[in-house]
Amino acid sequence: MTARGLSTEAARRLLEEHGANELPAEHGPGPLRILAGQFTGLMVWLLIAASALSAFLGEVADAVAIGVIVLVNAGIGFAQEYRAERAMDALRAMTAPRARVVRDGHTTMIPAAQVVVGDLLVLDAGDVVAADARLVEASALSTNEASLTGESMPVEKGTEPTRDAAPLAERTDHVFMGTAVATGSGRAEVAATGRATELGQIAGMLASTRAEETPLEAHLRRVGRTLALGCVVIVALVAISGLVRGDPWGEVVISGISLAVAAVPEGLAAIVTIALALGVQRMAARRALVRRLPAVEALGCATVICTDKTGTLTTGKMRVRELWGRDHDEVVRAAIACSDAELDATGLDGTGDPTEVALVVAGAERGIRREDIEERQPRVAVHPFDAVRKRMSIRRADGRVYVKGAPDLVLPRVVEGDVAGATEQNRAMAARGLRVLAVAVGARDDESELTLVGLVGLADPPRTEAIAAIAAARAAGIRTVMITGDQALTARAIARELGLLTGADDEREVVHARATPEDKLRIVREWKSRGEIVAMTGDGVNDAPALREAHIGIAMGKTGTDVAREAASIVLTDDDFATIIEAVREGRGIFENIQKTLVYLLAGNMAELALVVGAALLGLPLPLTALQILWINLVTDSLPALALVMDPADADVLRRPPRPPSQPILGASQWRTVAFVALVEASVVLATYAWALDARDGVEARNLAFSVLVFSEVLRSFAARSPARVFFATDVLSNLKLVAVVALTILVQLGIHHVPFTQELFEIGAISMADCALSLFLGAVPVTVIEIAKLLGARVPRAPARTSPA
Repeated sequence: MTARGLSTEAARRLLEEHGANELPAEHGPGPLRILAGQFTGLMVWLLIAASALSAFLGEVADAVAIGVIVLVNAGIGFAQEYRAERAMDALRAMTAPRARVVRDGHTTMIPAAQVVVGDLLVLDAGDVVAADARLVEASALSTNEASLTGESMPVEKGTEPTRDAAPLAERTDHVFMGTAVATGSGRAEVAATGRATELGQIAGMLASTRAEETPLEAHLRRVGRTLALGCVVIVALVAISGLVRGDPWGEVVISGISLAVAAVPEGLAAIVTIALALGVQRMAARRALVRRLPAVEALGCATVICTDKTGTLTTGKMRVRELWGRDHDEVVRAAIACSDAELDATGLDGTGDPTEVALVVAGAERGIRREDIEERQPRVAVHPFDAVRKRMSIRRADGRVYVKGAPDLVLPRVVEGDVAGATEQNRAMAARGLRVLAVAVGARDDESELTLVGLVGLADPPRTEAIAAIAAARAAGIRTVMITGDQALTARAIARELGLLTGADDEREVVHARATPEDKLRIVREWKSRGEIVAMTGDGVNDAPALREAHIGIAMGKTGTDVAREAASIVLTDDDFATIIEAVREGRGIFENIQKTLVYLLAGNMAELALVVGAALLGLPLPLTALQILWINLVTDSLPALALVMDPADADVLRRPPRPPSQPILGASQWRTVAFVALVEASVVLATYAWALDARDGVEARNLAFSVLVFSEVLRSFAARSPARVFFATDVLSNLKLVAVVALTILVQLGIHHVPFTQELFEIGAISMADCALSLFLGAVPVTVIEIAKLLGARVPRAPARTSPA
């Protein structure tokens, strides 16, 4: 490589040979594929078949109603899943759109995509590096690699070669695509472009990972399959028995359609989506934005949270943590006199090198301002910091030279001061994970014969709220694992301060330092292989593959890169670890709400199924039409169900261990509840229907059966709030929506009996006041039985914290 760079012709040949300096494109499923995926479930095809058969038999209203339900559920699913897979687009956006290179001996600006191996990059502060390159010149050069390596401080760069096997964060003789030049200038020979770069390899890992199915999605899929298969078996048995008895095939088909409609909880998909959407709203109020709905609930069963350190567990800003010297104010004053950073208007932050910003902030807290120093003692000469000297000095008008830098290079130049004490203190500070600066003054421009002023210990301090959040996570049975690009010493010191390391913890499991993107992906996969539900937080490009691989990816909204946000399911707008724990609370509450709502809905479906089957086995006419069953499932059941999913989370939800991933949403105890409630409800309605058929005509019998079943299901929602406590022990005022919905549903149900259009649509007649009272009385029997069972101690079972699948 010469200072003239490549020739234009050589660059053209290399571009043709190796291709453009671009990252590989990733193409997710298109809209049509996502839409088609909404019609793959067994329950969906069961309803489609029911709609087609209804149309074939001339039952147009039934066919249209069932068809609309299928389309509405498909639309909800499509809206939930359809989001652009923009992770690779964001990666490409990170790369420099243009780059300065030396071609034919001249510096020229070219599109970054045209950079080739062998090009000579020209770098200055603020530039985005266009490709991976080896430095051939460097002057006070440092780069910000936090998004790539996780290193919280700018990395000093130089031309001295490093070993090939060195970790990415320690390869100081290279600059990398997508990182930014923080200070200084340099020239670098391009060593890799496009997918061969470190960023390109991360892109390859990102493409090889996939969004993990959440526990809720898996459980609901299994419930749907079980219901659909059970329904097919029951419909087949009832149809066979009807044909054996000699029933007309048309009646047999209509009975089958009614059974199919009764068995499928048509409103379930919408209810679950709305429950998750409500969780999204509550989490947004807690500064957590959800990009993928099922992640709301999945976070509730997280057992491990793998988290980045910088900006999540810590503030993300360097601060002065310790001072050593005879006069602390004088140590700060001398350090600021050798700084260039500017304080902002708030006095809490500034612009410039992060270390110097920490110094001027510490000065402002003590009433020492760099502006005052510049005014009273203007600078005369500056000897800037560089990677070889590892120190900086400024001569001021008072005749003094102010020096700050690495203790191992400043202390040997000291002739006055406690060097031995400073050396010992330097080791102690470094052992606590602090970055240490030695501060001295002198009179010589060659920075010799210095007088020691003191030492400054700096670090990115832990967030106060993160310490409490980690303790809360531990109480909730969640293990916090810190993964960082920082050095091991720094990582261990912060881990101890955060309370991550206790006597029972294995440091190798909970603290991972100098982690590469491959390490992060490996750590997530290892925890998953143990059967844990893993949440991963991150903000950099290096975090993106692990964010995608984890069950729940959580990106930082303030400091996070576009790549990290696109790969994640949840984005924290305040970059605060404590927000994650609040989101866990919401997730656990959402699961419990969905679980009890699912039990409520399925108990109603099983009651309808038992009612239709029981009537068929007794040789009675169908007590309900398919349209009546749809009305019950979609209106009189779904409205109370919507109110149930709005229940607030229990106060002790974070004092319980997370449920194991293998625990189904419907365990043995929930299925027993469904069977018990369905048996009670179906028995009451079937007995009422049989009595009315004998004492009255068929229309009145169907009127009573229809209304008793509706009233039974809406009143039963009061008992569904808790499997162990009676309704009045569940804090009635915490869900007044449920009370209002039950009252409204009862009024609507009574109303449809007196409107000519709905009378014809549902094949019902007017209902007298006496029958109204009778229906309400009989409808209250099931909820009364359930509540008495709770009081007697034979409670409707609740799934314990840890059970095996039924």
